[in-house]
Amino acid sequence: MLAINQIATERGISPDDVLSSIEEAVLAAYKKQAHTDKLDDVSAKIDPETGEVKILQSGRDITPANFGRIAAQTAKQVILQKIKEAEKLRTVKIYEDKVGEIIKGRVIRADNRNVYMDIGRGEGLLPAEEQIVSEEYRPNSTFTVLIKEIREDKFGNYRIILSRKDPRLLIELLKREVPEIESGAVEVKSVARAAGERAKIAVFAKSKIIDPVGACVGQKGMRVQTITKELGEKEKIDIIQYSEDVEELIRSSLAPAKIEKVEIDEKDKKAKVYVDEQEAALAIGQKGVNVNLTSQLTGYSIDIIQIKAKESSASSEKKEERNSKS
Repeated sequence: MLAINQIATERGISPDDVLSSIEEAVLAAYKKQAHTDKLDDVSAKIDPETGEVKILQSGRDITPANFGRIAAQTAKQVILQKIKEAEKLRTVKIYEDKVGEIIKGRVIRADNRNVYMDIGRGEGLLPAEEQIVSEEYRPNSTFTVLIKEIREDKFGNYRIILSRKDPRLLIELLKREVPEIESGAVEVKSVARAAGERAKIAVFAKSKIIDPVGACVGQKGMRVQTITKELGEKEKIDIIQYSEDVEELIRSSLAPAKIEKVEIDEKDKKAKVYVDEQEAALAIGQKGVNVNLTSQLTGYSIDIIQIKAKESSASSEKKEERNSKS
């Protein structure tokens, strides 16, 4: 038991895990010696006091002579494998409670698609679909990652899946850098992210005396700059004041593009946004990123409609006329 306890302590698993691993391995060795895997009611039992191992069938001792030496030779690799499996399962259980949290990961190795990271007490997997395309994952480089999920692969192995693309990574970074969010004074209402390019965050303060955007940006932009560095410095972050008025939220999200008119279809969750043709590129953004993120942020499908300069001018004059009359 001293030896078993030492193994258990070194591996971070329970003594029962070690005992069951030995019993399974000894049973596998017996079945190999008997040249069959179809032995009903056969089990291996180890005495935790003496260390004596017996093979039992329906409670009857059927341990062969000299079986200890044979079992030790045959079962060694099985025991080691079972202990490793128990160790991995123990690690997975530890990280199950940490899903949704952020952690520092150090790159161990990378293959054509996946990156494997040391995350402290275990190894995490950063799959290709969770990587930022513009980043290089070199051995020993460190990244802040989100523990996204625990996933079982086709071989029955459990993997700790990490992410650099998930919007929750951005939310957790905000919580860490902005005390007002951590305390609940400022609430993150919505997040849209094109990882490595741009992100939009709509925030809301429960108290009118708190500026939610200013709290997130920080003095001289220090808070948002810290978050940007964690995301590789290439991702631009737009922090917007949340509004229940969808038109206002769309206008804020598409800024600095000047919006002439917004038509909202609440039933079908669609919006037509009219902009001067010179402002269209700014509203749409490179490769459509700006308008796509605004759609994600607001939950409305957005159609950018370009209007000519004369139409835009006439629209502005009508708006001014209405304002003067009112």
